[in-house]
Amino acid sequence: MNPAPSPSPLSLRPVNAGVFAVHDAAGQHVGNLKRIGAVWKFKAVGYTAAGEPEPGGGPLTDRHNTVLDRPDAAELSARLLAD
Repeated sequence: MNPAPSPSPLSLRPVNAGVFAVHDAAGQHVGNLKRIGAVWKFKAVGYTAAGEPEPGGGPLTDRHNTVLDRPDAAELSARLLAD
């Protein structure tokens, strides 16, 4: 019997046909996955102490513009959270 796969540390929440909000395991918004042409790009987002968004910032700023073929939480987690 195979164990059930563990849930992805990152989750995708649809915003519209071309955008998914990306949330970490604690539910915090850390970026967006946007369809640009034929590819999907991760766009990092951080927040100031006052709660204002900082495009390209946040805990995954070094992964900003990572490209994927399709929206997939497991693949996104593997690519963005790899050491």
